Amino acid sequence: MNSTLKEEVSIVLSGEAGQGIQTIESLLTYILKREGYYVFATKEYMSRIRGGSNSTEIRVSSRPVNSFVEKIDILIPLSKNSVTHLGKRVSDNTFIVADNESLKLEMDNLIDVPLLKIANDLGNPIFANVVAVGVVLGLFGIRIKTIEDYLIETFGQKGKEIVEGNIQAASKGYQIGKELRDKGKIVIDIETNDQLKEDLLLSGTDAVALGALAGGCDSVFAYPMTPGTGVLTAMANFSKDFDIVVEQAEDEIAAINMALGSWYAGGRAMVTTSDGGFALMEEGVSLAGMIESPVVIHLGQRPAPATGLPTRTAQEALNLVIHAGHGEFPRIVYAPGTLEQAFYLTQKAFNMADKYQVPVFILTDQFFVDSYSNVKKFDLSDIKIEKHFVETDEDYKRYDLSKAVKGVSPRGIPNFGKGLIVVDSDEHDEYGHITENLEIRVKMVDKRLKKFEAINDEIISPELVGDEDYEYLIVCWGSNYHVVKEAIESIKDKKIAMLHFSQVFPLDKDAVKYLENAKKVIDVENNATGQFARLFKAETGVSIDSKILKYNGMPFSVEELKVKITEKLRGNYNVK
Repeated sequence: MNSTLKEEVSIVLSGEAGQGIQTIESLLTYILKREGYYVFATKEYMSRIRGGSNSTEIRVSSRPVNSFVEKIDILIPLSKNSVTHLGKRVSDNTFIVADNESLKLEMDNLIDVPLLKIANDLGNPIFANVVAVGVVLGLFGIRIKTIEDYLIETFGQKGKEIVEGNIQAASKGYQIGKELRDKGKIVIDIETNDQLKEDLLLSGTDAVALGALAGGCDSVFAYPMTPGTGVLTAMANFSKDFDIVVEQAEDEIAAINMALGSWYAGGRAMVTTSDGGFALMEEGVSLAGMIESPVVIHLGQRPAPATGLPTRTAQEALNLVIHAGHGEFPRIVYAPGTLEQAFYLTQKAFNMADKYQVPVFILTDQFFVDSYSNVKKFDLSDIKIEKHFVETDEDYKRYDLSKAVKGVSPRGIPNFGKGLIVVDSDEHDEYGHITENLEIRVKMVDKRLKKFEAINDEIISPELVGDEDYEYLIVCWGSNYHVVKEAIESIKDKKIAMLHFSQVFPLDKDAVKYLENAKKVIDVENNATGQFARLFKAETGVSIDSKILKYNGMPFSVEELKVKITEKLRGNYNVK
């Protein structure tokens, strides 16, 4: 067994809820990024406060990594159930660093490290997680001073005793890790890059929240629901520095109505939720359609129906957001696949909502929002907050047909001008007053739907990744960007390319040309029915008959996609 890990290492830490797995993830990723490594971290966790089996995978590499892999090079289990839970991912090549006195594991490649004993000797069993951090960083040969400085920075507000306890725990673990490295039992020899120290280390949650800030978001309304809650808490953390109103509403219905009220008054509001929470917002979405109100909605997807698997991942809400609400009215749906896309598309969402007076969705998922990786600092030079309301006169008509450009009438707000701003959930005339005039009804429906023409002028085309002379095309959307890209790169066949959609509604119908140029097209999605493939056919008339679908609540791994793609394209043969 090779004890030297070069180019990349996959480290998995696993334990029960309450054992501080999230703390380990945070400490390791931030310290390793600061030392000049590419890092990627993703987690899977059960819906409970204590117990169960949770795990965090941290990939550390000399090249960019952004995908989940099944391979485990180093496993650090903090509970006995951890090893059973991870099952087939543990191989003969996996180093298991564990406290065998407490876990009683009978496994090959076990390296006994008294994590719990050290923690107990320091006065608190929870310190076992920081001991584990020290072991890992010792294997990398990172300077102990770097570790100590970060622990002071992280735990400084909790008091001197806590800081000293964590430093002692990390130091004890570090000495063990360094000794393992010096003896050649486990050597991590991955090239660093000093330029990476200037990178940001962000989660999908962070990227969406920062994009909202850049979009001029001044209020957030939500009722907590995993995995959308992270955006709520991130914006709450920003609220004092950026003067943002953050309100945990009594329910989802109230949340979206508060957001509509904010936009009516001239604000730029966002709601954040998940599938089930959004189902309760649908009437509010219809209200937005009728009164032609802007609104930005972040929806973090998880498996359904009903409560489903609350803490797992899925791409099952595409149909929901496209068809949400009764009646016919325009909307825009973005589905970022990278941190950069999450930032820029969320920023863009506020401008598009304001400009076209429609709901705009940011569609993510648990895997995306809960994963961390390096990202270059965002370019803010072209970022603009575009406000499209007008100063009104005394004869202002909110839904003026004569002044509407491609269905968009000038939007006024209260106390900006002399006009009265009338909105109503019933069908209305140009002033906003209720009407049952059927001729006006037709004109208003046509006006609202005409916005699609303007929206289509700003549609985001899909991104082709790979050789332009491809023969096989893998179609995906949202969070599957990186895993599909890495899978086809690992196959090392220039005949295979990827087409990724970051805007899923309205669709760029010109994308048909990419499919027509391929001998075979495969759709990759995290749902059971191929929702995007069905949408593509409905919008373009072109079918994608070959599909790779996963809906057990876990993201695709690079390894499984590599196998499934090659099986679909060439038949079942050995993939090296």
